[in-house]
Amino acid sequence: MFPTLPRPARRRALLIALIAWLALLAQWVYLVDYRGTGPVATLVEMARFFTILTTALTVVTFATVNFRKIKGVGAPWLAALTLSELALAVVYHALLTDLWNPEGIGWWADIGLHTVVPAAVGLWWLFDAPKRALEWADLPIFILWPSVYGAYALGMATRDAFYPYPFMDVPALGPWAVAATLGMLLVGLLLAGVIFIAIGRYADR
Repeated sequence: MFPTLPRPARRRALLIALIAWLALLAQWVYLVDYRGTGPVATLVEMARFFTILTTALTVVTFATVNFRKIKGVGAPWLAALTLSELALAVVYHALLTDLWNPEGIGWWADIGLHTVVPAAVGLWWLFDAPKRALEWADLPIFILWPSVYGAYALGMATRDAFYPYPFMDVPALGPWAVAATLGMLLVGLLLAGVIFIAIGRYADR
């Protein structure tokens, strides 16, 4: 279960939730104008991207952390969500940044979603999050959300042929290449999860 955190740690979590929410809002405002597809259609399109959905989970999770009496957030989920945030930042800056060149409020949203929020979440986990409860048996949770997202994104793409990321484009790359890429990403997350659990089991002591 989730222990009671000191007030400063909970307030910092609430600040991260607010920053993440503002980044999502800024992205939506920018895309409504940039795409010209209307507010609802833009929201539906945004919901196809790992970055958007992970940031939304961050908003809900870190807002929940702020409330002392809520026990539904545990150390394994916080660690897994933190890793997902860091992974989206690494993948974006390594592979995707050249594909997207937003301006104005879109630039601020991009920085918030792919740099500021992941960095803030990582620092919060390192210095504020409960980590002693992490066990080696928690390792599968580090790939739970990415696996769910992968199945969701590819399943939706079979209906409308919209692949949110180039490395998921089955018609262009072939199913085996996409499967191999996603498999390597999941293996990388598991290896990173080992590091997270090691930090929780040893460094926190």
